[in-house]
Amino acid sequence: QVQLVESGGGSVQAGGSLRLSCAASGYRYSTTRIAWFRQAPGKEREGVAAIYRPGVSTCYADSMKGRFTISQDSAKNTVYLQMNSLKPEDTAMYYCAAAPSMRGRCVEDKGDYIDWGQGTQVTVSS
Repeated sequence: QVQLVESGGGSVQAGGSLRLSCAASGYRYSTTRIAWFRQAPGKEREGVAAIYRPGVSTCYADSMKGRFTISQDSAKNTVYLQMNSLKPEDTAMYYCAAAPSMRGRCVEDKGDYIDWGQGTQVTVSS
C-alpha cells in the first residue's frame, strides 16, 4: 500500500496562493501516477492534476489548467500542488491519490486510484 500524507492547506483570501504537499512512501508499482483531487461539501470528488513517477510528465483536468501546477521532488518523495489566484470556489478538501501509471488516464476517473491520503482543507474567503 502506498502511504500518502497531505499538508499545506489552510485559509487564504481570494487572489492568494497556497502550496500543498503530498509525502508518499511504500511505492508498490514500477511506474506510478500521483494525483490531486478535491471535494467541496455536497459535491463530487473531482480531479485536479496528476504527475508520473518516474519522470516529469504531468496532466491536468481541463477546468484546472492555468492556476494550478503539479510538480514533484523525487529525492523527497513529495508531490506538490501550487495553487495561484485562488477563488472561493476552490474551497474544498484536497486529496492526493496513487494509481499504477497504466491504469486509466490522468484524473478522468477517481476509481482508477487505489491509495488515498486523508486530505488537507483549503478555505478561500472573498
